[in-house]
Parts: sequence; C-alpha cells; structure tokens
Amino acid sequence: MSIEGGKFPQFYITPPAPCPYLDGRLERKIFTHLIGDQAVTLNNTLTHGGFRRSQNIAYRPACDSCTACVSVRVLVDQFKMTRSMKRTWERNRLVTSHMTDVAPTQEQYSIFRGYIDTRHRDGGMADMTVLDFAAMVEDSFVDTRLVEYRLPASTPLEHAGKVSGTDGPLIAVALTDRLEDGLSMIYSFYEPDIADRSLGTYMILDHIERAHTMGLPYVYLGYWVNGSQKMEYKTRFQ
Repeated sequence: MSIEGGKFPQFYITPPAPCPYLDGRLERKIFTHLIGDQAVTLNNTLTHGGFRRSQNIAYRPACDSCTACVSVRVLVDQFKMTRSMKRTWERNRLVTSHMTDVAPTQEQYSIFRGYIDTRHRDGGMADMTVLDFAAMVEDSFVDTRLVEYRLPASTPLEHAGKVSGTDGPLIAVALTDRLEDGLSMIYSFYEPDIADRSLGTYMILDHIERAHTMGLPYVYLGYWVNGSQKMEYKTRFQ
C-alpha cells in the first residue's frame, strides 16, 4: 500500500528503548511516513489521533504497559491567561514575531546550538550539526512555517545571533505546522541567556493569539507526560 496511491499508509513499530521522560521505563512508538501528495491530509488526520510529526515521520507512543503520554491541545476561544502569563506577555510586549516559510539560517542555528548545549546537552539532539538542523526545518511535505522572535533593533544582546539590516537580535524560533484546524508547535527554542523572559511560555501564548487571529480553534502542544518535570509546564495551558 502506498501513500501516493491514496490508500492507507503502512505503519511500523519501534523496538523497546529507554524512555527519555520517565526513569526505568521503556518506550515504543508506532510510526508512518509523511510523504507524497497525501502528506498534508494524513498529517491532519493523524494529529487528530494524537500523533506528532518529526521531519517526514508521524509517530505516537505505543508502550506495552504505560499510558503516561497524553496529547495536548489548547482550545483557543476558551483559553484565558493566568496572572503569571499576563506578566510574561507584558514583559515581552516589545518583542516582534514574524511567520515565514521555512528557510534555515546560521542565525537560527546559533540560537538552537546555545539552547541545546545549555538545556538538553544529554538529549537526542545534542550532536546535531548545521546540516542536521537544516534537514529538521526543511525536510517536510506538509504546510510548515517558521516563527522568528526578535527584540527591537536598538537592543544589545550578548551571544545573540547575527543581526542584519534593521532587524533586532533573534531570541527565539518556533517550527510550526499549519493544520486545517489549528497550529501544531513541532519544536521551539530560544536564547538561553535571557531565561527571565519566559520565552517558552511566551511563544505558546503568541501561537494562541495567532490561531485566534487566523480563525483556527486549536494549538497543538504535543505530549504531556505525567510524572515528567520536563513536561510540567503544559499543565498551565489547560
């Protein structure tokens, strides 16, 4: 069966491997390829079923004795900021954001490299080169966008990416899929030296606002894993 032929895609399952979120657990994933003319439709359908995209792969957990991973999406029209979120939004009121077609740059990779080395140096992306980063951004048959976040042009920022023209320092980037009913945040990263801005939270808030403006009902945030401190922040976006 082939995706190109409009039939059901073939699904595969990975062998057990150590879980990256819960110590002492093993994980397995069921996955299929997102390629060809049916990739956009398939990505929409599988996202509704709790799958996530990574490059040209759609996957979801299929662990034998664990259901800790829960697919999370924000209901845009029902969402209300907490006081803490309002402070984060105000703190970043001068930040500009721009959604564009995917085009990886050295400036983005500089931010990505600093983020990984500071926060996820032991993770699966620790050894990603600039070519690997470009593949992560570009290798997609679906409707994928980049959202760049910048400070005002007059703002000095040590360790920020290269500044060109009148653009201010790049401080954060989100790789995002446009779905038929929402925005799916595939991966986001930010300048680790300015953690006081809570840029991870701010990017989610910005995507909620974008989805509202675009008339889309949902923002998909991926998996929340009960018991994983890495995923605890997602409980704030119920």
